[in-house]
Amino acid sequence: QVQLVESGGGLVQAGASLRLSCAAAGITFSAYGMAWYRQAPGKQRNLVGIISPSGSTNYADSVKGRFTISRDNAKNTVYLQMNSLKPEDTATYYCRLPARDYWGQGTQVTVSS
Repeated sequence: QVQLVESGGGLVQAGASLRLSCAAAGITFSAYGMAWYRQAPGKQRNLVGIISPSGSTNYADSVKGRFTISRDNAKNTVYLQMNSLKPEDTATYYCRLPARDYWGQGTQVTVSS
């Protein structure tokens, strides 16, 4: 079955960097686009960015220039590099396989001011 497992979250200070990982199993990973979402407490889940099978990316305006999505097809893993983190980036971050609507369990990112 399909599994998406995120890792790499944590508590950091504003201005720091984190890299999240999402390891996929049960799919031909290289054939699929992947997405990162986030959900802050009491708010809806929002798209952070997407990466196509070929590696092209698109981002939400709120993270453009600070966040970068990449993928390693040999490792069946998609990454979210987050730089210049702000307190408003605090959220649970989820990876998603949009084509089949699978979600990971999420990883918490907390940015202190």
